[in-house]
Amino acid sequence: MDFEVKDFNEDIIKRSKSIPVLADFWAEWCGPCRILGPVLERLTEKYKGQFELVKVDTDENQEIAVKYEIRGIPNVKLFIDGKVADEFTGAIPESAVEKWLKKALPVKNASDVGSVKEFIRKGEYEKASAKLEKLLKDDPDNPELKALLAQSILFKDYKSSEKLALESEHKVENHEIIDSVKTIAHLFSLNGIGTDETSMKYKSAIEDLKKQNFDSALEKFIDVIRTDRRLDDDGARKACIAIFKFIGEDNEITLKHRRDFGSALYI
Repeated sequence: MDFEVKDFNEDIIKRSKSIPVLADFWAEWCGPCRILGPVLERLTEKYKGQFELVKVDTDENQEIAVKYEIRGIPNVKLFIDGKVADEFTGAIPESAVEKWLKKALPVKNASDVGSVKEFIRKGEYEKASAKLEKLLKDDPDNPELKALLAQSILFKDYKSSEKLALESEHKVENHEIIDSVKTIAHLFSLNGIGTDETSMKYKSAIEDLKKQNFDSALEKFIDVIRTDRRLDDDGARKACIAIFKFIGEDNEITLKHRRDFGSALYI
């Protein structure tokens, strides 16, 4: 694919008013440029539809290079609405470029995603999942939307929730939510726990969790931690952490049980 600029104003300035444009300022003689170029092309394909790549040879476009103060190459500038929104210089590793991209690119459907997160925070999972289903029709491969959907349908369909979590776990930054969904889904699928008093309390805590009675579930899981940390491979401790992450560290139920949880670990 030919990424070379033909008309800077048309290809970058005007085009960036419709979609973000990544301008790669480079030169044929520049070794680091030849290293970074293929990295940018791979990421352009991976994030297809979120931005476009245009390469600007500084030898062929000296006036533009001077105008945009190119002092070292490769220099990559992200243009949004005709202006430079962010940039970096040098042949940094692909993982670093991708991390930079995730922060620099505008969040798609940011206001809608914000309202979904608020629904989840309030425990209004049906409203969250309904909105997410609509958003995913327009953006079916968005890992953040999939992760949020996994969170919102967990108590309704934990198997589908776990599947979505597994699909998203290597593509999202917020691994804590993914891990909490997987842990809670494991609890819901659990079979074969014993019939002694501690095991029965563990089962009861899981039933409370299924009913979204987080307060009671945490109280019982913490009691299990005090009695038998080995049960279900330290399952009670993992369950508490998963609930804290799922409902949020600032949730009043989390704040209520955090101290007891901490003290139970060191009995």
